[in-house]
Amino acid sequence: MRGAGDVRRISMRNQRTSETIDIIYWIEGEYIPESMNEINHFMRDWRENLVIPYAPQNVDIMAAAHSLMETDEPYLMLSGYRSPATNAMLARRNSGVATNSYHIRGMAADLRLSSRSITQMSQAAKACNAGGVGYYGRSNFVHMDCGPVRTWRR
Repeated sequence: MRGAGDVRRISMRNQRTSETIDIIYWIEGEYIPESMNEINHFMRDWRENLVIPYAPQNVDIMAAAHSLMETDEPYLMLSGYRSPATNAMLARRNSGVATNSYHIRGMAADLRLSSRSITQMSQAAKACNAGGVGYYGRSNFVHMDCGPVRTWRR
């Protein structure tokens, strides 16, 4: 994947829990199991404290997009994995929440950077040509997932 590199690192802060992660999760063609376990926990549904295996392909997309933006600022992660119950609750409150979201499969994240616009973020994610990129202008975040390549704006 363009921009991902032989050593891959992801750095984020969870908006809801204030937890942070700054971790090398891939070296020389191999995911590091202990690092992936930490990422799984970080990306959990914080409302229900549910942890599932988070898609390493989406971590790669996030890391590659971050690298293309040439910033040291960690992502602010607004939403990672969501349980079906959490996703249904959010969908009842907000028409922009997909009922069959990639969040419930552990394959998506909603992210923000204060040092980059969401236009810059979405362009970097699109340049990876590796999944879905949603531009949420009113809410000021970018959705990245490892589903089919597609884009949308809300």
